[in-house]
Amino acid sequence: MNGTMVATPARAAFDLGRRLPRVPAIVAIDALSNATGVKPADVALLVDRYAGMRGVARLRAILDDVDDVDGGAESPPETHTRLTLVDAGLPRPETQIEIRNARGRVFARSDMGWREWRVLVEYDGADHWNREQRGRDVERQARLEAQGWTVVRVGAELLYDRPGVLIARVREKLRSAGAPV
Repeated sequence: MNGTMVATPARAAFDLGRRLPRVPAIVAIDALSNATGVKPADVALLVDRYAGMRGVARLRAILDDVDDVDGGAESPPETHTRLTLVDAGLPRPETQIEIRNARGRVFARSDMGWREWRVLVEYDGADHWNREQRGRDVERQARLEAQGWTVVRVGAELLYDRPGVLIARVREKLRSAGAPV
């Protein structure tokens, strides 16, 4: 390794999780989990081994809250969206939900949602702004709605500048679908 130090994914998550504030730590651990498959339990082993290190109590709180870390997030805004909803008291959404057509083939994968109530939340980043992708998104949403799904679309402005509106929209869609929120 020519003197280059490396860390396991669990050790990287351990160090980031104890040094960063809650949300950036969760974003980093989500990304590591998605990229490497590291699990909160893997990081918890290090928390137990190095219990006296600075920041371990903060990391333990993150790992103990099962609503925080989720390797299904594929971008920091997806993590931010999920945390915004969960921190508002909404049920924890499942991430990367596969939706199948009548023949059982996957035709869509949603960022997050609740199968029980058929409500999906989609974060649209800059890659959704071009004409071709926007057209595919519109068709995909029509197919989802035809199967009885409700889709809440989220962009950066809504998530970061008007999170209360986002929470109210999702809460209303869940309530309309019969969720106890």
